[in-house]
Amino acid sequence: MLYAFFVMADLIPLFVFVGIVALIWSILSMISQRNSRAMERLARLSRPPSLAEVEAPQSKAERFQGLMEAAKSLSSPLMPQSELEQSALKTKLANAGFRSDAAPMIYSGIRFATFVGFALLGGLIFLPGAANLLDFHTLKWVIVMAGVGFYLPSIILWWIRRKRQEAIFLSLPDALDLLVVCVESGLGLDAAMRKVTDEMSEHAKIICEEFSLANFQLQMGRSRREVLHDLGVRTGVDDVRSLAAILIQADRFGSSIAQALRVQSDSMRTRRKQLAEEKAAKTAVQLLFPLILFIFPGIFVVLVGPAAINIMEHMLK
Repeated sequence: MLYAFFVMADLIPLFVFVGIVALIWSILSMISQRNSRAMERLARLSRPPSLAEVEAPQSKAERFQGLMEAAKSLSSPLMPQSELEQSALKTKLANAGFRSDAAPMIYSGIRFATFVGFALLGGLIFLPGAANLLDFHTLKWVIVMAGVGFYLPSIILWWIRRKRQEAIFLSLPDALDLLVVCVESGLGLDAAMRKVTDEMSEHAKIICEEFSLANFQLQMGRSRREVLHDLGVRTGVDDVRSLAAILIQADRFGSSIAQALRVQSDSMRTRRKQLAEEKAAKTAVQLLFPLILFIFPGIFVVLVGPAAINIMEHMLK
């Protein structure tokens, strides 16, 4: 206990140095932000104010400018460099429901912050009780903690993305059936999507949110082909991608959208029936493991136990 106290006393100057460096860095960051804001304010005052500046003197971006700059400075070490990696990261975040332009920067900043935080936490937990600070067995646990902090945001993002795609996958058949009914009754595709959004907003919020965003993009003047393609990419669900491809093809060649939706609904229903049959066929194999590990040993003890006791008694006599 006394040795651990002396080791902790040796680490106090290191912690003080890290704290002083962090304090100086934060003060310099505040000064640079203040200077940049002052320059922006002088530039704004040197020209006549616009109507938007008069009505909204402080926008949302200005209010969160400090937070955005902090996230940008933290995310710079882990931000993807190539455009392909950036596009893949944006697609993953969009599949999880994070569609903001600043989402990749904030996500990378969170990964860097958790990496540093878990590394410091591992150092505070394992280093004070170590006999040697450079011991491999001690540093191993610190590296493990840092690795957990590095991959924890990726695991959480994967879980959120999977749950969101599962919710879209489960609610899509009802939305597609209602969409088929609306289109066959005479409504256009835009009005049908709007009707589906109004009717299913209570129990299928995610798919209704995607449909409402697609409707908004159509109202803003984007082409239907681009909107449907973005809908398939943004959700990341194979059924939505195939639905978007069929609607794009029907819109390009001028065929009936109602017939295309009917064919897609029938194929989706057949696919779900096949998935249910596949899960039912896997059940027998999956039940073998709990039977062998948990149920069979108990049955073996009940059936063979009395006979084994009798055999032991006769052998001892």
